[in-house]
Amino acid sequence: MMALRQEIRPRRRIDGVLLLDKPSGLSSNAALQRAKRLYRAEKAGHTGTLDPLASGLLPICFGEATKFAQALLDADKAYVAVMHLGVTTETGDADGEMLATHPVAVTRGDIEAMVPRFVGHIAQVPPRHSALKHQGRKYYEYARRGIEIPRVARTVEIGSIDVVSWRTPALELAVRCSKGTYIRTLAEDIGAALGCGAHLAALRRTATGGLELANAFTLETLEAASEARRDALLQPVDILVAALPRLDLRGVEAMRFGQGQTLDRAELGDTIVRVYADGTFAGVGVASGGVLRARRLMSALPRPRAVEAVES
Repeated sequence: MMALRQEIRPRRRIDGVLLLDKPSGLSSNAALQRAKRLYRAEKAGHTGTLDPLASGLLPICFGEATKFAQALLDADKAYVAVMHLGVTTETGDADGEMLATHPVAVTRGDIEAMVPRFVGHIAQVPPRHSALKHQGRKYYEYARRGIEIPRVARTVEIGSIDVVSWRTPALELAVRCSKGTYIRTLAEDIGAALGCGAHLAALRRTATGGLELANAFTLETLEAASEARRDALLQPVDILVAALPRLDLRGVEAMRFGQGQTLDRAELGDTIVRVYADGTFAGVGVASGGVLRARRLMSALPRPRAVEAVES
C-alpha cells in the first residue's frame, strides 16, 4: 500500500492546448480524462464532442485555456466522412441496427452533380440518437425507449463538399461546415437524394477553427513521451482566439485592462479582440461605443505596484 501511494503524483496547474488525435471507439470524455491524467492537470475540458465512432482532431484545454474554449465550440469544422450507400440504419451511422437495403446504381458524375444541393444554408432535422435535449432529457433517451418526440429542423451552413473517392458502396467526402452540423444526418440526406439511402460508416475531423489534425498527437505518442516532452507539445492558450484581431496594450493601460477597467478605444469600432499586455496574452476584450471592456481575462496578469503594496 505504501509503495502504491508513493507512485501517485499530485495534480498540477498547467495552461495550454493539446491537439489530440482521438481514436475511433473512444468517447470524447474518456479521451479527455486520459489526457488529463497524463498531464496531471488540475483542470481540463475539450472543445466539441466527437462521437465514439469518430476519430480525429479533439483540442483539449488545460487550466486557463478552458476560459477561451467557446471560440472553438463556435468555430467551423472540417471532416472526412465515409458514407455507405444502399444501407440505412436506426442511428444514421455504423453503430445502429440496419433498417433497410437498396440497390446502388449511381455514378461519380451523379454524386458530383447532386452534392452542391447541400452546400450553403440548409435545414437539418437532428437525429433521434443525439445529445440534444427535449423537456430536460436527451433525444437518445427517448429513442432507446421507442418514444417519438418532435424534432425541429435547424439551419446549418455547409461551406463545401468535395468528392474524395467513390467505390461502390463507399463514398468518401471532404466536408467543411458550421457548428451544430450532423454529418450522419448529411449522410442520410445525401443517400435519400441519390435514391438508395445511406449511413455514416466512418468520420474523421481534420480541422476546427484554424487548428489542423496534421499538428495533433495520439494518446500512444503522449503515453510514450516524458512529462517534459508532453509539456513541450502543448500549444499556447491564445491559439484558441488566433482568428481575432490583435490589440497590444502597454504600461498603465495594460494593467487597467487586467483589472477589468474600461479603456477608451474609439478607433476599434465595434469588434472583439485578443489583447496582449506588454507582450503577454491577457485575454479577450469587446469594443463597443468607443469603449473597450474585458470579456475573459487570464488570471496571472501583472498588477500595479500600489495595489501589491496595499495587499502585502
